[in-house]
Amino acid sequence: MKIRSITYFCDPGWPLNEKKLRAAGTFLAEAKAAFEAEGYEVQTTRLATVPFPRLLGEKVNETPRLAEALSGLLPEVGAAYASLGPALPESAGSYAVIPEAIAGSKNIFFGGVMADTKRGIVLEAVRACAGVIVRTAPLDPDGFANLHFAALANVPPGAPFFPAAYHEGETPAFGLAMEAADVAVRAFDQAKTVNDGRQAMIEELENHARRLTQTADFLKFKHQARFGGIDFSLAPFPEETRSLGAAVERMGVPRLGLHGSLAAAAILTEALERAHFPRAGFSGFMQPVLEDPVLARRAAEGTLTVKDLLLYSAVCGTGLDTLPLPGDVTAEQIAALLFDLSALALRLDKPLTARLMPVPGKKAGDPTSFNFGFFANSRVMALEAEALGNALGGTQTFELRAR
Repeated sequence: MKIRSITYFCDPGWPLNEKKLRAAGTFLAEAKAAFEAEGYEVQTTRLATVPFPRLLGEKVNETPRLAEALSGLLPEVGAAYASLGPALPESAGSYAVIPEAIAGSKNIFFGGVMADTKRGIVLEAVRACAGVIVRTAPLDPDGFANLHFAALANVPPGAPFFPAAYHEGETPAFGLAMEAADVAVRAFDQAKTVNDGRQAMIEELENHARRLTQTADFLKFKHQARFGGIDFSLAPFPEETRSLGAAVERMGVPRLGLHGSLAAAAILTEALERAHFPRAGFSGFMQPVLEDPVLARRAAEGTLTVKDLLLYSAVCGTGLDTLPLPGDVTAEQIAALLFDLSALALRLDKPLTARLMPVPGKKAGDPTSFNFGFFANSRVMALEAEALGNALGGTQTFELRAR
């Protein structure tokens, strides 16, 4: 198990408050050293701010300048990446500025709120997020720029995984995003029953949680920063021993995407829920197609589809992540998929995100050719969607209660 990210949450102000950013840098350096001393590899340190529309207020058009300025300061802070949080429905112009801000900064991430329990589903925001995805896709020849944006449904502050991360309040905080798919692989590799595998998984998670929390408690008192918790989402890496898809298949599903896959996803997510640890973010079954070699392979074969992934989102932790889609997909088609995801998030009262990656010039079935160490190449996935109409085709906001 590795720490994917130590994420520090703060309000850096605008113009950027360099004193606050230096404090963030001091914390991240000490935290990285402390967790490494406990034997954990720390892959990245990251910074997440309050939502950028709240930082900028009426000056939301300055978002590209804010992103560029923060990007330039990150090496001094010692953070690899930063999230400026999500566009908000009450700031309609905040969605439109995101593609330009992504284009002008290499290491800044954004989100866009589509739905939450206070607002309900905001169809105008759903369509705005779809528009961001379509406009961002051609910024890079292989559609890679959309790695920096996610549409958010019912996602609270404090989730340490990007692009969902954002802060709320004045007090700085921090959280841990773990790369934990290997725990599930080991737990079910030789397990003869569900209970055996589940118990092995829970015991390993809780052992890690005790060590991580002890170090986190020391850091929070020293730096007067709130510890938001650990996100033990089963984040994979593109090799078999760290593949969540491999864990599912070692449980007994012949190929991920066949029937039985949803049950496996539910078992793994429920095991995480049984484990005792201070929770942050999603803490669930994470299914990023392009970050997991087995998911990438099954998607390329056609065994795993977009509809399958949406179905598993009903029992998993995060939603749709790094899905390669046709380059000519329309905003209206994407909005229909985002609408489904938003409805799931509110009816089931859970956080879900969508990070969708249309690949310019490619059609469904074409191979992807990303050159990125955290990606496993696959094939472009078909999106079975058309523009919504009638009552679902408007821009209204409406409540959708949890069941």
